[in-house]
Amino acid sequence: MADTLEVDVHDVQPLLSSSERDYLVRNNGDQVAISTLKGKKVGLYFSASWCPPCQRFTPNLVAISTLKGKKLGLYFSASWCPPCQRFTPNLVDIYNELVVKGDLEIVFVSADEDEESFTGYFSKMPWLAVPFSDSETREAVDKCFKVSGIPHLVFLDESGKLLSDRGVEIIGEYGSDGYPFTPERVKEIKDQEEEARKNQTLRSLLETPSRDFVIKANGDKVPVAELEGKTVGLYFMLSTFKRSSDYTGTLVKVYDELKAKDCNFEIVMIPLDDDEELLKKELDNVPWLSLPFKDKKCEKLVRYFELSTLPTVVIIGPDGKTLHPNVADAIEEHGVNAYPFTPDKFAELEKIEKARLEAQTLESVLVSGDLDFVLGKDGVKIPVSDLVGKHILIYFSAHWCPPCRAFTPKLVETYKEIKSKHDAFEVIFVSSDRDQTSYDEYYATMPWLSLPYNDKRKQSLSRTFKVNSIPLLVALGPTGKTITTEARGLVMLHGAEAFPFTDERLAEIEAKFADMAKGWPDKLKHDLHDEHELVLTRSQGFMCDKCDKEGTIWAYNCEDCNFDLHPECALEKDEKDKGKPNEGWVCEGDVCYKAS
Repeated sequence: MADTLEVDVHDVQPLLSSSERDYLVRNNGDQVAISTLKGKKVGLYFSASWCPPCQRFTPNLVAISTLKGKKLGLYFSASWCPPCQRFTPNLVDIYNELVVKGDLEIVFVSADEDEESFTGYFSKMPWLAVPFSDSETREAVDKCFKVSGIPHLVFLDESGKLLSDRGVEIIGEYGSDGYPFTPERVKEIKDQEEEARKNQTLRSLLETPSRDFVIKANGDKVPVAELEGKTVGLYFMLSTFKRSSDYTGTLVKVYDELKAKDCNFEIVMIPLDDDEELLKKELDNVPWLSLPFKDKKCEKLVRYFELSTLPTVVIIGPDGKTLHPNVADAIEEHGVNAYPFTPDKFAELEKIEKARLEAQTLESVLVSGDLDFVLGKDGVKIPVSDLVGKHILIYFSAHWCPPCRAFTPKLVETYKEIKSKHDAFEVIFVSSDRDQTSYDEYYATMPWLSLPYNDKRKQSLSRTFKVNSIPLLVALGPTGKTITTEARGLVMLHGAEAFPFTDERLAEIEAKFADMAKGWPDKLKHDLHDEHELVLTRSQGFMCDKCDKEGTIWAYNCEDCNFDLHPECALEKDEKDKGKPNEGWVCEGDVCYKAS
């Protein structure tokens, strides 16, 4: 959405009233004359009780509605909407913070389907609402502001001029700092953050006007000034996220080792939990410092460092500048050897990693102490040494994972086809299942080898191949070196044709596909889609909009309209032969090409 808006001015009186009603209602049944909104800035809240974002968002609006001399916010929401339910509580906090400003009113415009749901949802809102019974006005307001999805929040100034129709987005990203929620305020915030980056210090990152300290597990305060001159890791932590909570143990070990070596290093946790008890429990188990629970800086730092994944450990150097945006993987892979996280250190680690990859063998990947075997289908232990010299696929997967269950049959089909032609080939299943029974049931669907359930080698394999999500399929060559960690996509696209998954083989496949398209026009017009030209495009998968069958490899595509045709369907003869395949075309599976 553009940052600028056309200047729309709305007369609040006729907008929110009807011929039978000149008032709005509060959740206690009180009626408030619409005329009292004159001269106030108003927000219209489109919401409903079924809507989780509305539920998260609505509480933040609570305090805003009690202000005087106000802008008007129209909040469109509904109780049945999961996004509304998740968003409404966040807005409660924002609202309570902004109540002291005294210049905003909110009007709830419900999308609920019955009065009981409306009443239950509205009971959480201390602001005003268009009565549920006045569906005509609610529909008219929806139409006026072109509400196509909820939660939706628009703001009008005292004169009825549209300030912003991005209230939910702005509040979600900037919280109360986004007030008065205009494009101009968003630009101002972005400019301030850019200036802050230029003049960044540890104190500017961690302190607020009312707080110049971080806390210990026991609640003791430690001045941020005492951390200046140290290398500081900002650990963004969400204890309810398993990957994040699992990582904490690794970080504790590295932290303790660095402190034992008297390294000038500290960690400050940036807690993202909504439950204060969870934070207290987390602090009881870690040796480092933390920002206070729900401190304003937590959200600001998430935005400032453009947090996109967990775990994240941002490194701030002794000069207060950012050394690295996330060393979580480096710490997990190299431990204390990643310290002090400087560019020179990472260049050194890169050389070490390159040397390790060059020296990688199947045994170095799969053997750990006396764990020098994998399991066959009959449960027999097969020495890793028996697999040396073979092409190996390592399959990280789990029964509880829907994408894994969807991919496994395709891999089984591919495995059997490759195995029928190349005996020196094997797949090894590495399970992320949550119990032995799930592992047993899932492995029963697979014809290949496996690591035992809960095998400790899984952790080292996950680090080696940087397994952050499943399913993941890693291809190793006969020497044991990694060919690719993206074999899943190759199997999905090419099946057994992708074997042995090398760059050379992929080049052969690409050459075959290029030859397939020789003589086809790069662009064409088609009667089924005469608005735009269709462009010959490589595609991993599509549904043909003419024959309704799946296709891969090549498509005639309109990106603007998401329209696709098989080459055969696109190049059929016109006029009297229209609808009949061209002579000289051959179709195999989902691909049609000219016969040689």
